[in-house]
Amino acid sequence: QVQLQESGPGLVKPSQTFSLTCTVSGASITTSRYAWSWIRQPPGKGLEWMGVITSDGRAFYSPSLKSRTSISRDTSKGQFSLQLSSVTPEDTAVHYCVRGNNWYFDSWGQGTQVTVST
Repeated sequence: QVQLQESGPGLVKPSQTFSLTCTVSGASITTSRYAWSWIRQPPGKGLEWMGVITSDGRAFYSPSLKSRTSISRDTSKGQFSLQLSSVTPEDTAVHYCVRGNNWYFDSWGQGTQVTVST
């Protein structure tokens, strides 16, 4: 059974860049029918898809975040990562790493809180 686990800093200062890593177990991030996304949920708001990295390593981003977002992977470690730059308090959110198939998101990490504050 696939498991996803996020890790990263809990607190980031405005204008900085933070990185989150998702460690995947029980599945390979290179399996062709899956893609690996980052989704966030700000307090009191809905889920926001941030971007995805496909099984062959191509990354795609939400247009609203594209200029500040980078997703990469380390296949040897079974990990994929998110970088978000020039953060503001509006980037405070619970961040989830998620596996998706052709139809829906089928496996979620537990989520990790990132707070942007001085």
